[in-house]
This record gives sequence, C-alpha cells and structure tokens, in this order.
Amino acid sequence: MAHALSLLRLVLAPCFSLLLLRLDRASALAAAALLCVAIATDLLDGPIARRRGTSSALGGALDHGADFLFVMLGLAAVAWRGDIPWLLPLLIVVAFAQYVLDSLWIERRDELRMSALGRYNGIFYFVPLAGDILSRLGLPFLTGPVRWIAWLLVGTTLLSIGDRLLALLPRSRRAPGSHDAER
Repeated sequence: MAHALSLLRLVLAPCFSLLLLRLDRASALAAAALLCVAIATDLLDGPIARRRGTSSALGGALDHGADFLFVMLGLAAVAWRGDIPWLLPLLIVVAFAQYVLDSLWIERRDELRMSALGRYNGIFYFVPLAGDILSRLGLPFLTGPVRWIAWLLVGTTLLSIGDRLLALLPRSRRAPGSHDAER
C-alpha cells in the first residue's frame, strides 16, 4: 500500500507539471487538487509502511524519488513560465543526485543518508508550488513572495549541497584545532 502511494506521486508528477504550464483557472484548480493528493500521499506512505512492518530502504528511496520528481517537475514548469528562477529546479536536481550518490555509492549505505537541512528543503519545496497555484486562483499578491521564497530555497539548497560536501571530508580535516583545519 505504501509503495502504491509513492508510485501515485510518480504518476501524478508529469500531469501536475503540465497543469502548471497552463494559465487557465481550471488547470490551476486541477493542479491544486493534485498537489493536495501528493501532500496527502507523502504524509501517509511512511506511517502506513511502519504500521504494516513493510518499511524498507527501497520504500524510502521510492518515497524520496517521488517527492523529488514531483517538486522538481512542478518547479521547472513554474520556472518555464518565468515566475521563479530556473536555478531552483536545477539545484534540486544537483542536490538530489548528490544525496543519492554520497549515500549509496560513496558511503556505501543501504539507505539514503538524510540531513536536517535537506529534509526541511524537501518540505519547503512544496511552498512555492502552493503559492503559485494560489496566486493563479485569485491571490496575485502572492507572486512576489513566491519569487522570494524560491530565491531563499536556492540559498538553502546551496547550503545543503555544501553541507553534504563537508560531511564527506575526513573528520581530522574538519576538527577544530587540527592541523588541516587551520589551513
């Protein structure tokens, strides 16, 4: 059941993105409905898997991959319309690739290694999507704040990427007072 909820987000992601490209009210309403479904499935899949004893590294990767694809395609559509900077969806691709590479191949973990900042970014990537939809549904004053939030997320995504890079350094090079840390 939990995998089905994550897979639903994967299927909805391209539809959501196409709806965000369209500027009519009906498309904005449909996009709002898909965003609500995506958020609900994201909130439910983990607890369902844990309650049923079916949580796994594969399920976690599927959940994160579905979230990534949903927000990245949605934000790319909003960027395509020129309402947020293209840098945000591009950095999300870089951050997610780094997340997978350093978790699975560099650190040789069985599951993805999450960071607090990365987790919060993942949650807040939904905010400009919701704000964009609301601005198209009659709250145009949200257009400016959506852009500012997108730029803020560019900054926090860059911080997250840097934090992951620093975490890969050997501890002796990061330790305060160590010979290598003073260079």
